[in-house]
Amino acid sequence: MKKLSLKKMDWYLLGILVLAAFLYGWGIWDAGSANSYYTAAITSMTQSWHNFWYGAFDPAGFITVDKPPIALWFMAISAKVFGVHGWSVVLPSVLAGIGSVALLYRLITPKFGPWAGRLAALVMTLTPTVVANSRTNNMDAILVFFLLLAVYTLTRAVAKKKFWLVLIAFALIGIAFNIKMLQAFMILPTMLVFYWVAIKLPWKKKALWLLAAMASLGLFTVAYPDSVDSVSSSSRPYIGSSQTNSLMELAFGYNGTQRLLGQTSGTGGTFGGMGKSSNKSSKTKAPTNANTTKTPTAQTAAGTAPTGAAPTGSTGKTPPTGTAPTGTGQKNSAPTKPSGSKKGAPTGTKPSGKMGNPGKGGKGGKGGMGGGGSAFAIGNAGPFRLFQSDLGSQIGWFLPFALLGMGAGWWAFRKKGDKWYRISNEQADVLLWAGWFVPVYGFFSVASFFHPYYTIMLAPAIAALTAIGAVAIAKMVKEGGIKQGLIAKALLAITLIATTALQAYYAWSYYPVASVIIVILGIAVAAIWFIPKVINSKLKISLSIVVVALLSGFWALTPTLSHTSAAIPNANPSLLSSKGSSDMGGSVDSALLSYTEKNQGSAKYLFATTDSNSASGYIIKSGKAVMALGGYNGTDPTMTLTEFKQLVKSGQLKYFVIGNTKSSTGNISKILAWVKKNGTQVTYSSSKKSSSQSQAMQMGGMGGQSGNTTLYDLSSAVQ
Repeated sequence: MKKLSLKKMDWYLLGILVLAAFLYGWGIWDAGSANSYYTAAITSMTQSWHNFWYGAFDPAGFITVDKPPIALWFMAISAKVFGVHGWSVVLPSVLAGIGSVALLYRLITPKFGPWAGRLAALVMTLTPTVVANSRTNNMDAILVFFLLLAVYTLTRAVAKKKFWLVLIAFALIGIAFNIKMLQAFMILPTMLVFYWVAIKLPWKKKALWLLAAMASLGLFTVAYPDSVDSVSSSSRPYIGSSQTNSLMELAFGYNGTQRLLGQTSGTGGTFGGMGKSSNKSSKTKAPTNANTTKTPTAQTAAGTAPTGAAPTGSTGKTPPTGTAPTGTGQKNSAPTKPSGSKKGAPTGTKPSGKMGNPGKGGKGGKGGMGGGGSAFAIGNAGPFRLFQSDLGSQIGWFLPFALLGMGAGWWAFRKKGDKWYRISNEQADVLLWAGWFVPVYGFFSVASFFHPYYTIMLAPAIAALTAIGAVAIAKMVKEGGIKQGLIAKALLAITLIATTALQAYYAWSYYPVASVIIVILGIAVAAIWFIPKVINSKLKISLSIVVVALLSGFWALTPTLSHTSAAIPNANPSLLSSKGSSDMGGSVDSALLSYTEKNQGSAKYLFATTDSNSASGYIIKSGKAVMALGGYNGTDPTMTLTEFKQLVKSGQLKYFVIGNTKSSTGNISKILAWVKKNGTQVTYSSSKKSSSQSQAMQMGGMGGQSGNTTLYDLSSAVQ
């Protein structure tokens, strides 16, 4: 086993890390409000320790975001140090992305050598969804970093037989649970299997250590949720997106079974558009700026915020103008009735030039190419969903090599002549990465609700298995004799051709000529492996890497070149037609903001509205408390009508903003009816109707932007 030397600088790795820093960090000064839902929470969290601890969405600490706050803690600390800016809230994700690349190198190198480590790091760096995620203030990049840190700690524990490292490794999974809940447990089975087969200890000691590790996992998993749930509901914010004001219910409900089944809290139904391909034929002329819908979704639920101004970052600067680069469908929402364009069609206008007709190839057309531009384009459920363009264009570029790595890695590093059940150290690592890959792949193959960017969970396993596959083939060619060498070369050739063909499929609707060229190059490089003594093996390997990295590298570059830090991160050439960030609920009607600030008086809240995306831009812009009555979906049962009346009567709430209310339910519906009946409509701007409609059209009716809005004065509503 080759040991990694910490004394000698690996200049190749340094170059890869510099590349990662560029891809993840360049242009984040144009991040605007990034994901305004979380940026609003960060704004609130910097104002008090109470808000910081609970991850409060609003400065008054009325409701939390829909996840535990650990990832947001890092972002809030950054914002506290540097001020609340788009780039400062994105910075922790950038650093986490770079850290993940370095950790993957450290995980692969000890067993498979520095070239394998470098290749894994490079593949991770150039995976499009990794780049897109590492440029936002979503939690996924930080989650992946903590999962890799847990796996790295476990491998060190196994190598050194250190009990305390085992405890820390599983504790880190518990911490990761408090970043994005049950998603962190997707790699738990492979960690358990790897620990059991890899650590060399007497079985009784091994079992005792494992029991202690499970206790460590349990403690760090439930400590925070239990501490929150045990606090009186009157002394803490309502747990956003839960139906019983409980973090544990949030974990197993909204962030658990509902993700698998495609259900949405508060409606009892399922997300429209889930499990649908975005690439069916359409009569539209070109992709639109956003997913177009006729009705608000369950996520905008009971109404939406007034608009009229472009999304603003916390500094008050307006992000660059132009076509929104990504699907601006609301986070965790889904279109219900497609209007005109295809479901989940790629957003933004395709770059002009040799990219073809955006009305045809740009949206995939027949055969489903060119996906990856929509918040809800997840293809059709089944074993090959990850190969379809919707998800594949974000994560699938190296899938054939990952599959090769599982098979070739297991075979090439076996203990020759030993019992079949006695696995080598290298095989244990193959088992580790295959155990990460298979269940996560399985989840995305069958789940009914997730966004394409969630597939970053697969990136470390794909990168690791790709590198393992490459060194396994090289080992088989060098040591396996003529017959095994030919088999290895044939496997590599097939994988090269399959990979370039798959990548050409993703790129075809944008660059048909480049797609043909990449397939030809793949066939040519595959053929070179069968021509002896023409060029050496190292050059052959280098050519193979360059060919399979060309298109994925370009796709990964698109968020960087466009300076995109989107709420729904994705990578595709459509981003190149417009620069800057797009957001779902970060818009601000300056006239409304000015009016309510001027007339707020002693009220605790600037105003109340139905959902978080309707409120987020105003919190970021003003730093004041805006009540998101129904939480993210607009359906959270945060209070009864009686409680709401008391809030108004006490003078804490003076204004309410109502948008489209077709999806309002339960207590929210009753409160809205009462507001309409008893409140006084306020004309705060003669142009408010047209400005709201204009922004609604730009945002596709989603993310807190769905048409007409009305401001109600509640001062005289309760006598």
